[in-house]
Amino acid sequence: MASINFGKAAAPRRNKKLYNENVAKPEPEKDELFDSFDGFDQLEAEAEAYDRAEKAEKSEKFARKPFKPDRPSILKKDEDAEPAPVEDVPVVKANKKTNVSIDDLKIEPEDYEQPDDDEAPFDVPDKDKKGAEAGIAEKKSFGKLKRVAEPETEEDAPPPYAYPPIDLLARGEGVDDTDHSSRDMQKARLLEDTLKSFGISAKLTGIAHGPAVTRFELQPAPGVKVSRITSLADDIALNLAAMSVRIEAPIPGKAAVGVEIPNDKVEMVRLRDVLESTDARKHPSRIAVGLGKDNSGRYIVADIAKMPHVLIAGQTGSGKSVCINAIITSILFRSSPEEVKLILIDPKVVELSIYNDIPHLVCPVVTDPKKAASALDWAVAEMTKRYKLFAERGVRDIKGYNKSLKKGEKLMPQMVIIIDELADLMMVSPGEVEDSICRLAQLARACGMHLVIATQRPSVNVITGIIKANIPTRIAFSVASQVDSRTMIDHGGAEKLLGNGDMLFVPNGMKSMRVQGAWVSDDEVHKIVEYIKQSGEANYDPDMLEHMENAVRTDAEKEEVASEYDPRLPEAIDIVIDMGQASISMLQRRMRIGYAKAGRLIDEMAQRGIVSEADGAKPRQVLITREEAQAMFED
Repeated sequence: MASINFGKAAAPRRNKKLYNENVAKPEPEKDELFDSFDGFDQLEAEAEAYDRAEKAEKSEKFARKPFKPDRPSILKKDEDAEPAPVEDVPVVKANKKTNVSIDDLKIEPEDYEQPDDDEAPFDVPDKDKKGAEAGIAEKKSFGKLKRVAEPETEEDAPPPYAYPPIDLLARGEGVDDTDHSSRDMQKARLLEDTLKSFGISAKLTGIAHGPAVTRFELQPAPGVKVSRITSLADDIALNLAAMSVRIEAPIPGKAAVGVEIPNDKVEMVRLRDVLESTDARKHPSRIAVGLGKDNSGRYIVADIAKMPHVLIAGQTGSGKSVCINAIITSILFRSSPEEVKLILIDPKVVELSIYNDIPHLVCPVVTDPKKAASALDWAVAEMTKRYKLFAERGVRDIKGYNKSLKKGEKLMPQMVIIIDELADLMMVSPGEVEDSICRLAQLARACGMHLVIATQRPSVNVITGIIKANIPTRIAFSVASQVDSRTMIDHGGAEKLLGNGDMLFVPNGMKSMRVQGAWVSDDEVHKIVEYIKQSGEANYDPDMLEHMENAVRTDAEKEEVASEYDPRLPEAIDIVIDMGQASISMLQRRMRIGYAKAGRLIDEMAQRGIVSEADGAKPRQVLITREEAQAMFED
């Protein structure tokens, strides 16, 4: 027992001794601890200095030049040129108390939005031309998307697409800013006086002179409700002798109210000016289209891929067809048939028929409403087919699919479906058309298929709630009433537009902006189409043509095309011609076949017009002779 107690007492002493040794050991001085790592710090510092020197040497050697989308030669010439002398412009005072000139109130676009005078890169791409030195022939943003499969033989290779030159479009006329400056200041004074007469105090903060209207930006005094200004639209139009006045309250992104008053002279915006703008030249999308020019003088270039679908509405003569021509022409200038395909549906027959036989078309321009419904049905099938291809490659959209292609594989093109008149299609087959449009609008964005739908009757039975919910981008031209404006863009304002291209553009998820649409004439469109037809022929999809032809056939024609005639049909025809009459029981006895087989043979002969239709219990009469029967089976 004593040894056991001794062991228990000894264990605490040993633990205490080890604890005392560890605690009693003095800590090293801080200087000694740092001195022990001086060698490592010195080596690490030398290694970092060497890495920095090597990295700097490589960056100088392989440094990339800054990206200059415009021509460097022209930019350099502009930088070296001496600044032009500034002429003295007479100051037009808006108020005697405050010396505010038109230059202080004028709202201009940013520098990068100003149009340039150089040529736009829409000619045939040629790296040997001098334009390559200016950065026109090569565009890195375009290089990722263009991956055309190389054909096995030269005979099967399609001819290269000849991009139409920009000279086929007419250039816009210059506008003198000094002419409208004094008139704008006079209207500004009248506007201020009109508001003061109604007891509204507001300060004029800016003037934006656009192609069709001038927007006067007013900042109301504290305590003035915006609704008081908006209710005076008719009174302002009366005092200013204006056709109509539209008030935007408030202006998005500004603490001001915009009063839009029509100009005395409307400026024509040419499509060439829009396509030659900096925004259009820098845009990487193949389906970016030029819409027009807004109030601040900025050219509006919209990407259909980001819309991703657009609904256009306006009464007759407001500019819908010109807008559609501008959209199609912009696509023809920017993309080849291997990159973008078009499906044009024109129930009015005369609007889009000029584009027949261009290589971008999947099928001829569709004018029959029944074929139009079938074309939309084919587009839904094409969308489903594309999604199956995406699933096989494990990608999510058309960009991922085209990036995953190997050398020699065919590029999947984007597809734009343009419908010029939706109201006519909804009258012929509303159920099929609405279902196809809704399916495409919901699912077709990721597979590169986009809808552009136009109508002149924006009523609820044409633009249904399901269609509106799936098409977020809207373009509203002049409409007849405020009800149509609310149906189209969910608020009023379109009924006060001036027509002739004056539009309200509502992008996806943004507020509306007023734009003067780009003008392209029929002669210009004809020249562009003829130029494209000379360089290549149309290659229509045979499956889609067969699908559309099948839509207008009768049931008998569908059955005739779907299957060949029965092998024993010639024998049955020979029997009924010999007998002079036809019946199911007679064919059963003579041909030794069953009732169902004999009944099918009699029905087939009736569909082909060989025997008459059933007339109760009487036998059917034979309607052709033996010679006619032989001619029928001659092939």
